[in-house]
Amino acid sequence: MPIFNSSAIKRAEYDAPSMRLKLWFPDGGPYDFCRVPQHIWDGLLSARSKGTYYNDHIRDRYQC
Repeated sequence: MPIFNSSAIKRAEYDAPSMRLKLWFPDGGPYDFCRVPQHIWDGLLSARSKGTYYNDHIRDRYQC
């Protein structure tokens, strides 16, 4: 489970078989995101800015 050095996202988990992403933000969590493709998870892991990546590629897109 990656722990990020980010002011926007503290921690993340991804379950590939179920395509479920869990994110922990500074104000709490976990928050679940469903049907998240593997390439989105890979992008989050490699993103220089986790918050920008979240806003551009995840936020409001993968509600459970």
